[in-house]
Amino acid sequence: MSQITFLKSLLEAVGPSGFEERAAQVWLDEAATFADQTYKDRYGNSFAVLNPEGEHTVMMSGHIDEIGVIVTHVDSEGLIYFQGLGGWDPQVLVGQRIRLLAEGGDILAVVGKKAIHLMDADERSKASKIDDLWLDAALPAEEVKTRVKIGTPGRIEQPVLFSGRKIISPALDNRIGAYVVLEALRRMKELGVKERVVAVASSQEEIGAWGARVAAYGLNPDLAFTVDLCFESKAPGINVKVLGESEFGSGTAITVGPMIHPAVAKGLQAAADQHKLKYTLQAARRHTSTDADEIHLVRSGVPGAVLSIPSRYMHSPNEIVDLDDVDNTIELMAQYVLGVQDYGFIR
Repeated sequence: MSQITFLKSLLEAVGPSGFEERAAQVWLDEAATFADQTYKDRYGNSFAVLNPEGEHTVMMSGHIDEIGVIVTHVDSEGLIYFQGLGGWDPQVLVGQRIRLLAEGGDILAVVGKKAIHLMDADERSKASKIDDLWLDAALPAEEVKTRVKIGTPGRIEQPVLFSGRKIISPALDNRIGAYVVLEALRRMKELGVKERVVAVASSQEEIGAWGARVAAYGLNPDLAFTVDLCFESKAPGINVKVLGESEFGSGTAITVGPMIHPAVAKGLQAAADQHKLKYTLQAARRHTSTDADEIHLVRSGVPGAVLSIPSRYMHSPNEIVDLDDVDNTIELMAQYVLGVQDYGFIR
């Protein structure tokens, strides 16, 4: 399939944290069309390998899970109560449709809330809480109670849209990162990279980056890249004095900070300069809030870096990224690994 068709299929697949199987299978099916090896581990991580006998191992991680919901109770009327898998702003959930992975086939349900007509003045002024919301599948109560068990996961149901070079979709955090690492692996094969490179679609980042920790321990890489999203700096409410400037079209945001190996961060900048690729710098004063925080602490420590793609409306039903920034990040990682002996860090 074409790369855009692959990306659309990846975004459409359900994959909340801990329940990534459908999205992971889309990723693995595409990886099998060109990678030398593909496999899954027992924790839900998916792997695509280039040059299995290469001297050094480069890990590229993009988490494939998305924020979602999990069912906690079904009442006698068939109304479904839930909690978040990952960090939701409950305000963006009101009135949305949720796809539940129910027994006997998926069920679509509406996120319900008391109508504004029925609220008193005090209620109208208060922000919604997840505890005040429910799911209504518009099905007979007995069917709901039979098919929707406690622990049933779900995700937001919204279409994938393209507007010029922008893509609008749920799950861009961080299905786009999983897409980037696999497409970077494809590009490295085209370029003739000789190192052992492993693209990882990691699980459970949104609840703690646990999948990346397990994957890195198993791979024991010499070098690791993490691909995730950052905040697009032209959006209202972004404090560039804190977050830095990374607007749409500015390329890849390269993180610098105490958890990032300085030689790798500098090497990425050198590779970008040499190949006329766009980048900005973002400072992380402590942890990076990405898979990298777990990967870099595995075993005796893994040197690496974080590459981020500017996005708007993170953790919402309609996130936005610019495909030019996506392509820029793919090429930057590929060129860095191709020239890794010059740019560092493998020894």
